[in-house]
Amino acid sequence: MDASPSALLKLLLPKTPFLMKTALWHGLSMSPTSSKWDLRTAITVNMLREMMGPNSTPTPISKIQALTTKDPGVKGKVWSSKVKLDVPEEDDVRQLMFKAIKDMGTGEETWTECENRALEAEWNGYRANVKNDEPEPAGLSGKEKYDALVKETSSKVTILYFHGGAMYLMDPATYRPTMSKLGRETGGRIFNVRYRLSPKNPFPAALLDCFTAYLSLLYPPPGAPHAPVPAEEIVFAGDSAGGTCCTALLQLLLQIHRSGSTTVKFNGREVDIPLPAGLALTSPWLDITRSLPSIESAAKTYDYLPPPSATEHRQFPKCEAWPAKPPRADLYCDGSALMHPLVSPLAAQDWIKSPPIFISVGEEMLSDEDAVFAQRCVAQGVKLVWREFEAMPHCFAMLLENNNGSPIHYKEVGEFCKKAVGNGGSGGSGSVETNGVYIKAKSLERSDVDVASGLTQIKDGEVEAYMKKGKERIERKFARGEDPGAETRPML
Repeated sequence: MDASPSALLKLLLPKTPFLMKTALWHGLSMSPTSSKWDLRTAITVNMLREMMGPNSTPTPISKIQALTTKDPGVKGKVWSSKVKLDVPEEDDVRQLMFKAIKDMGTGEETWTECENRALEAEWNGYRANVKNDEPEPAGLSGKEKYDALVKETSSKVTILYFHGGAMYLMDPATYRPTMSKLGRETGGRIFNVRYRLSPKNPFPAALLDCFTAYLSLLYPPPGAPHAPVPAEEIVFAGDSAGGTCCTALLQLLLQIHRSGSTTVKFNGREVDIPLPAGLALTSPWLDITRSLPSIESAAKTYDYLPPPSATEHRQFPKCEAWPAKPPRADLYCDGSALMHPLVSPLAAQDWIKSPPIFISVGEEMLSDEDAVFAQRCVAQGVKLVWREFEAMPHCFAMLLENNNGSPIHYKEVGEFCKKAVGNGGSGGSGSVETNGVYIKAKSLERSDVDVASGLTQIKDGEVEAYMKKGKERIERKFARGEDPGAETRPML
């Protein structure tokens, strides 16, 4: 994206009166968030609301995809070693996933049987002792960059990272600053996956890429720079839609284990499919229907993402990416599949035998679905660490680098990952223990939270009813010839 001074000036100049009003209201403590936000946070969040709200002009999907996937280059405190791994010769992994999708569905869902594709990713890690704007070393091959990255690691943690972006935006290249922070806090390395984006690649293409990426860590194909990584050293991590990927992949693995067959042929040999050491989730998006109460209520207080009601009549401008061919109700999947457990992991009821899970969330639009998921996991014996940040919006630590709570978020993620790997993985009885903490916005004062029953009063039956209504809303709009995809996706 163009971040030049002239481009930023062109963007901000028309907003000068709005910015001045925001600053004035905040300074006079007339804003409802004045007691909880600093001025920088207030301006940033309100500016995003203005840019993404009902009065903003929708951008064609193909254009915004090009903007958010543009490689800004590698500089500063991050290593980047790009890899492209060949498609497995056999089709067993793909067919195993298809079987799980069918077995977990109602039989009424329609979805596209995606093809295998070469896996693209970046190995990232923290690069110490360089300036923030220092370019990457010249003349190094990808393998040499990877080896340099590994030399700077200090722990066994390997993070399998899936980026956010509502399943249709962003790229590993745009996440390098986040990867640098994760590498610093964990002392480990990150396998940052370029999964296929919708709408051109609908469900389950991204899930197949995520599954292939995990197997490729465990059992490196020819040409991979890394040695086999034990499952007990791997933590799935992701933010927002990356949380969708993490939890859908975990649910796929659990389904494979429930089926009684835990092996698959991959790159010429039969291999085991173990569970990872843990999951580290930042504001995970678990309900593609966007239907639980906080989706609307939090948008009026602390979040910047527009709720469905604010974009009810919005239409994406037509482009080569959208509407899909053949047309469908949602950018990510057919309307009939919106409540499939591998599409909306909130619909999955069985999380027994899951490895430890960490969730960092603000008081945001996704807080209800995250709380329901957390309590469901705890009730089924899953070790779960909950960190809730007062008055913070969606993925606040990535957006508000100067906020007092942002370093706390990354520190908590790092501590969890190191403990999960020390656990021996797969829900072992090591150092990860179930606990919840609520962190105040300005003082950072911490208080304990009951994760078994104190996160939400929404019951499982109510969740299903909310999701059904959301699914029906989307399908009705599609039947009327409207564009529910624009209503159910934030306009960035």
